[in-house]
Amino acid sequence: MIARLRGRVAEADGDRIVVDVGGVGFDVGVPGRLAARLSGRTGEEIALFTHLHVREDVLQLYGFESRRERSFFRLLIGVSGVGPKVALAILSGYPVEDLELAVFHADAKRFESIPGIGKKLAQRLIVELKDRIVPAGDVAIAGPSGPASGVALVAARSALVNLGLTVQAADEALKGAPAEGSVEDLVKHALRKER
Repeated sequence: MIARLRGRVAEADGDRIVVDVGGVGFDVGVPGRLAARLSGRTGEEIALFTHLHVREDVLQLYGFESRRERSFFRLLIGVSGVGPKVALAILSGYPVEDLELAVFHADAKRFESIPGIGKKLAQRLIVELKDRIVPAGDVAIAGPSGPASGVALVAARSALVNLGLTVQAADEALKGAPAEGSVEDLVKHALRKER
């Protein structure tokens, strides 16, 4: 698997770029926003986190500016009816943070505003991704002992989701958590509450 590429931009057009790595040109599918930004910037150094998509007739490389964007792409192609081209179109429409919030808040209209995404697919994206997305910038969860917020809360919520809880169950378990708790304290509190 090719997990990362670092090289110089040889070409940028539409949703594709060619990255020259030691004299070898890699054809890489990228979100349209990235390709547009790199258009006309031949020779610029770039580092991409990549996903190698394997089909029986072709190997296709897709590149992203962050691990988070690559992870979201992988979630998208796991949704029924979403292939790499549609996933790139979605990532071309909005930054990944906005897309995560759209899933978390069931904002189908955000997805419908992307060319090629209809109402049914927008709803399917939300249904299939809602339990797998924890947006990094989401709001605090208020509890009786004060609101737990910030980085510790987001990390604790993410840890609980990784342990198998749904986002909603993780939020419920974190209610009443100590306001100044560490990630470890928040997770312990939530797991005690889940018993």
